[in-house]
Amino acid sequence: MAAGRGRTRRVSLPGVAELLRPAAPGPDGGDQRQASGRERHTQKITVYLSAEELLDLERARFALLRYGAAADRGRIVREAIAVLLADLDARGMDSLLARRIANANRADPAHADSGQHPTGTTESAV
Repeated sequence: MAAGRGRTRRVSLPGVAELLRPAAPGPDGGDQRQASGRERHTQKITVYLSAEELLDLERARFALLRYGAAADRGRIVREAIAVLLADLDARGMDSLLARRIANANRADPAHADSGQHPTGTTESAV
């Protein structure tokens, strides 16, 4: 039997109501999401990066290290996601994430709604 065959990989996903709810305000009362930090993570996604994006991520890691804020790539990505999602919750279409994606979709309408990653994978695997 090939590795991984015979086993199903079921992931527990949140319901629509949970996905569409605004983030809860952070402890300071602001609309801040908290990244999960250094803990065991049970959920996983695969993200494909260009060589330039990976190099930029490494540069950010070393810059943070110089500032006395050591973090691995996963932590940097989780923090970036938390910041962008908090901005999306607070500002909606005026958020940096929404504006960048809308601009990218206008520039390349072929990939706007296809759910297809340029490598041929679907977004669920990206």
